[in-house]
Amino acid sequence: MNDYFIYSIGLIAQLLFSLRLLIQWLFSEKENKAVTPVLFWIVSLIASFLFFIYGYLRNDFAIMLGQFITYYIYIRNLQLQNQWNRLQKGIKIGIINFPLIVLLITFLKGEFDFSQLFNRNFIPFWLLALGIVSQLIFTLRFIIQWIISEKNKFSQLPNTFWILSIVGSILILIYSIFRKDPILFIGHAFGIIIYCRNLIILKNHN
Repeated sequence: MNDYFIYSIGLIAQLLFSLRLLIQWLFSEKENKAVTPVLFWIVSLIASFLFFIYGYLRNDFAIMLGQFITYYIYIRNLQLQNQWNRLQKGIKIGIINFPLIVLLITFLKGEFDFSQLFNRNFIPFWLLALGIVSQLIFTLRFIIQWIISEKNKFSQLPNTFWILSIVGSILILIYSIFRKDPILFIGHAFGIIIYCRNLIILKNHN
């Protein structure tokens, strides 16, 4: 597949991820506290799916792993904000099952080679490990966010979320340099600035 097309998908996804951070930051500056507007989760969901496709086309298991998990956490946050039920039932079923259906169809057609994702000739094992660890840390932030939100019965982004965001982004930046992936680098370089600003807002609010 054309590299320009693949990078275009990744670029759109990263732009959407950056847009969600910009939206969250602007709302937080206005409220003078870290908030999570509904639009943050909607844009996150769209970007996550696109970035999952990008990871698949790039044969990058680390990207796919993180996006597959967070995709459903974004849906749960929309449920906690009472926005999910506003969608028609058919649309909700489609959104929930679409990533699974795509993977299943591709696997049944024999077009998806799992062994290639772990092929050390394609990507060094240490670099694959770095990518997986960084994505796990980046994904863990949303798992913690989800647990805390479930406990408090409303969607929120706690201090731990932003700390893990910074750590995960730094590791992903290192990973992106060795992978020569400008899409990952640009997105996370911008993200670190927003993450640090949210920690400052939370500190001042408390």
